Amino acid sequence: MAARPDTTQTTQTTQEASGETPAQAPPSRVTGGVRVTSTEGRQRRAGKGLVERSTPYLLILPTLAVTAVLLGYPLVRNLLISFQKLDPFQLIQHTTQWNGFSNYTYLLTSGDFWHTTLRSVGFTAANVVLIMLGGTLVGLLLNRLGKRMRLFLSVGLVFAWAMPIVAGTTVYQWLFNTQYGVVNWFLSGLGWHSMAQYDWFSGQMSTFAVITLMIVWQSIPFVALNLYAGLTTIATELFEAARMDGATAWRTFQSVTFPILKPFFLSTTFLEIIWVFGAFTQIYALNQGGPQGLTETLPVYAFIEGAGNQHYGMGAAISVLTILMLLVMMSYYFRIILRQEDDL
Repeated sequence: MAARPDTTQTTQTTQEASGETPAQAPPSRVTGGVRVTSTEGRQRRAGKGLVERSTPYLLILPTLAVTAVLLGYPLVRNLLISFQKLDPFQLIQHTTQWNGFSNYTYLLTSGDFWHTTLRSVGFTAANVVLIMLGGTLVGLLLNRLGKRMRLFLSVGLVFAWAMPIVAGTTVYQWLFNTQYGVVNWFLSGLGWHSMAQYDWFSGQMSTFAVITLMIVWQSIPFVALNLYAGLTTIATELFEAARMDGATAWRTFQSVTFPILKPFFLSTTFLEIIWVFGAFTQIYALNQGGPQGLTETLPVYAFIEGAGNQHYGMGAAISVLTILMLLVMMSYYFRIILRQEDDL
């Protein structure tokens, strides 16, 4: 029987004689016994990369949905009410009376609103400065203490931070009580006999002093413990090098600690601004914004005007303006963060 000619060799010889380059199959590899071309591999890698990129968003999707329901609806409802005249009459009649921007016009031309706004800004600035200063000092102290003292101080900070706000307010009402307060008794024992029956809640500045002391006491643990956690991430060699160069404690903090932990200080400062600016429970539970409304901040002013005086549209408008102020502060914070990312 005659042998079958080799067509592959014949075709290759013909292509070489005519000067044509033989066509090459795309490179491939064998995976699991199946030959996969490079095109199929790129498609599979692209699909896998898409899944990996979308996985984090899919994981946080339930949280975003719950947040949108629990926060989004009240915000939208509050915004709609701010454009209405909603007083007891409208509630009883079940009527909706739209008044456009009348609530905002009244507030923006009202002296009480601007006095309350300036009072809120000053109150927030004083508290945030004291919180950041005290929290930084306590955090640095935690970093220098031994294990036992550090544990003891950390437990005390956690207890102060974990105490419910209303419970802490009750404690401060007892401490600064006119007749039975420990503070008046202690000051009187030191020789200030005029403080024996002193009413801390009869004046604006004394009431603000008690509120500020309470808020600072409740907020310092958060700053201190987070700062200590950040300090543990800094290499000890940097502090040793600064010490060998003769740097003082302030110089070490200025040249080593602060530059490395600058993102922490920025984020914590803005968080404290938001929390203090929106503080309501401490101020209202302590003295209901008194005396004579002289310690009212914007959240307390919105509550008293809305729920207290039953001018719900006006109270909603005050809360919307408060949220807008916080958004302006947050936009400045995000701009700083984006600028830092660009520098990196």
